[in-house]
Amino acid sequence: MSDRTTSTDVLVIGGGMAGLAGALAMRENGASVTLVERASEFGEVGAGLQMSPNAARVLKRWGLLDQALEIGVRPKHLVFRDALSGEELTRQTLGSEFEERYGAPYLVIHRSDLHRILLNACDKAGVTLINDVMIDRVETVDGRGRAYAHNGDVYQADVILGADGLKSTLRSAVSDDGPVPSAFVAYRGTVPITDAIPQDDLEDVIVYLGPNCHLVQYPLRKGELLNTVAVFKSPSFERGEEQYGGVDELEKAYKDCVPEVRNALKNLGTSMRWPMYDREPIDNWVAGRMVLIGDAAHPMLQYLAQGACQALEDAAVLQDLSKGTVFTDLGRTSEAWDEVLRTFNAARFPRTAQVQRTARIWGESWHVSGTGRVLRNMLFKSRGDGNYQYNDWLYGQSPALVFASADDVSNETVSAI
Repeated sequence: MSDRTTSTDVLVIGGGMAGLAGALAMRENGASVTLVERASEFGEVGAGLQMSPNAARVLKRWGLLDQALEIGVRPKHLVFRDALSGEELTRQTLGSEFEERYGAPYLVIHRSDLHRILLNACDKAGVTLINDVMIDRVETVDGRGRAYAHNGDVYQADVILGADGLKSTLRSAVSDDGPVPSAFVAYRGTVPITDAIPQDDLEDVIVYLGPNCHLVQYPLRKGELLNTVAVFKSPSFERGEEQYGGVDELEKAYKDCVPEVRNALKNLGTSMRWPMYDREPIDNWVAGRMVLIGDAAHPMLQYLAQGACQALEDAAVLQDLSKGTVFTDLGRTSEAWDEVLRTFNAARFPRTAQVQRTARIWGESWHVSGTGRVLRNMLFKSRGDGNYQYNDWLYGQSPALVFASADDVSNETVSAI
């Protein structure tokens, strides 16, 4: 053992959305929590983030929803259009009926803003936050987790939350798989809103669906910025090139789209693109006293806008399962962690696997052409506004999530989480 050893109830590895959410949830349960992040500073890259009601309810329970709404935007509608014709295919009104049904609003927020809200909440709650820590390996010794840092430091904890993202190195403890490339890439951009932008679209989330491409736009920061995301099938990414030197692929992908879509490409930053990966679902995230959460456990494609949302759900379920059993007024009951982690894994795997698989199918339906496009449009147009049958499984409110054991996690309960 190193003489530079830190002992804590919970160690969180990774300072992204999942790590901060997990740290805050455990701290709210009374745990001593240390979070280590390999980067020299905390922060998030990217642009806008859609937070559906299942995630907004988690922010609400932590007293953070009002902060998110103060800096974010509560859109009025979610609108799908055909990118070749501009025709509206379907819409979902996100007003009072929607919010009452799901117990929270739909909001859009800049990734960096939500990250900062969670980071400040962790800091205020007393989470120990440490930068410049690269963890090389984790093991379980005498019923406690040990994480060995590259600089020789050792962190001991009753449980370790592995939240090191899509390209997780900690995942190798439970699986030898790797990220799965989708062949699609994304360019993103946020620009100040001007009079030249169609004002009717500034209160909604607009999604244009095209052959092997789609484009999403919505306002951010109280309507001061317009967020644009363009996703398309990339020949260079299919060849294995994560980045690409020009914009010819981007322009070619959208050449047949309506002017509103082609003009929106001017809002994108083209110096960097985001190759889109996920992984196959795995049914075990636990290795001894370490459990994976967030993208380390269940990375998913972005078509359901659920990556960060499912990370927040992870934290909420883990909070519920460990409350009153792992942390008590009389002290720490570390032996209870084995049951908590087993139950957490059993509760969350079916839910997140369903989201992962559905996101893939959803993406395929967005990008069809020819006869497939005609049939897709007919299906979308057959759905009336206020039809919740496609939303309830994902956004619906959950019952209490404290289970006596993993055997009590029924399919009915899991589907409602």
